[in-house]
This record gives sequence, structure tokens and C-alpha cells, in this order.
Amino acid sequence: MTKADIVNEITKNTGIDKNTVLTTVEAFMEVVKGSLAKDENVYLRGFGSFIVKKRAQKTARNISKNTTIIIPEHNIPAFKPAKTFIVAVKK
Repeated sequence: MTKADIVNEITKNTGIDKNTVLTTVEAFMEVVKGSLAKDENVYLRGFGSFIVKKRAQKTARNISKNTTIIIPEHNIPAFKPAKTFIVAVKK
């Protein structure tokens, strides 16, 4: 499902015009991205959590050049679904 599919589905279910729904969905995504960029988690009860995970520094290999490189510590975004979300998907 794409963002356009989500907008169409919300428009169909609520009767709100498409431009308003698109603006709302894009604003939601910007707020989530902004919060994660500031190292703040986003918790949506019954849906899940958008969290920031910290990856430790590690040593890796560049196989083509046969050299060792160090990947610095960094943050990555992640999504952890709520238990009710997991149960709904399993059914």
C-alpha cells in the first residue's frame, strides 16, 4: 500500500476531501521524522512505537578492496508494533 492508497482509503472512509487528507498524512509523517531526528520516540497506543535505536561502533570489511573499515556509532529509526497490532496481523 502506498501513500496515495492510504489517502484514497481515508478519503473513502471519512468523506474528507483528498487534499486535506494528503496534507494531514504528510504533516503526520513530518512530525514523526522530526521527533525521531530530535531523538524523541513516538508512541501510538494500540498501533505501535516509532523509536530511535542506537547502533554501536563496529568493524567491517570492504571485500572489494580487502580493507577493514570502522562504522561509527549511529542512530536508526525503527518501528515496534503494539501487541494488538501483532494479533490483528496474525489472524
